[in-house]
Amino acid sequence: MTTSRLDARSIEGDTPAQRLLALLEVIAEKDQYFTLQSLVDETGMPKPTLHRMLQQLENSGMLQREADNRHYSKGTRLRRLAETLLLNDTVQGARHAVLAELVREVGESCNITALAGAEVLYLDRVETSAPLRFYLHPGSRVPAHCSASGKLFLAQMSPSQRRRLLAEVPLTSFTRNTITDIDALEAEIEEVRQQGYAFDDEEFLPGLLCIAVLAPNPSGVSNVGLAIQAPIMRMDRQRALECLPVLERAAAAIARINQGAVPDNMDDAESDRQEIQQLEG
Repeated sequence: MTTSRLDARSIEGDTPAQRLLALLEVIAEKDQYFTLQSLVDETGMPKPTLHRMLQQLENSGMLQREADNRHYSKGTRLRRLAETLLLNDTVQGARHAVLAELVREVGESCNITALAGAEVLYLDRVETSAPLRFYLHPGSRVPAHCSASGKLFLAQMSPSQRRRLLAEVPLTSFTRNTITDIDALEAEIEEVRQQGYAFDDEEFLPGLLCIAVLAPNPSGVSNVGLAIQAPIMRMDRQRALECLPVLERAAAAIARINQGAVPDNMDDAESDRQEIQQLEG
């Protein structure tokens, strides 16, 4: 595995804790031992600063010093954290299985999304095995106004919420089909709200069509979208609508998984939520 050279910004953060976490992200990519000097060369950070951070991580068990006392490696506590995370991430595993089965049924790439600010964030994605496909990996972000999932998220907002968000966001044109007029976008969003699904008809990438629905949320607003994406040479709107029933079944399965992950004692969960709001307020 080759680690690309990272600049000092890679381990910046507003707090010491954030900078330590960012440094751990850099270290997690390594497949061999490393030294203080190699991290200095890689990141451009001052040696005293990095030395202090490595000492903190070593003292906490996240890193360990090797026998030569120069090289560092991942500590027992960090490895246990990674193993525990993978062992207990059953929600993600179950949702990924639903996504993979959806891809098997429709034969096209599918993804799970969430709204993050004014952008749609790809939480998970499974690619089709077909030779022609568009690669959009988990972690990718797409502006909400030209995304099928994004239109669904926008349709859940009140008109005042939507205006407040869109007033600060440029409706950038990515293709000739991108909706850049606010009145036209509002009309599109109203149609989406009524029909319960949305299209991205070559609005973000030329040649790409997408249909999306939301995973139902019994308590109200949903922030989980499920979408099928395909080249227009294999899928038009009519073909996409034919896939809608299986897409909705998969979205319902995702909703059941999400609901099963909610703590049983909702009174405690609501109390925690209110306390967090007070602390952050």
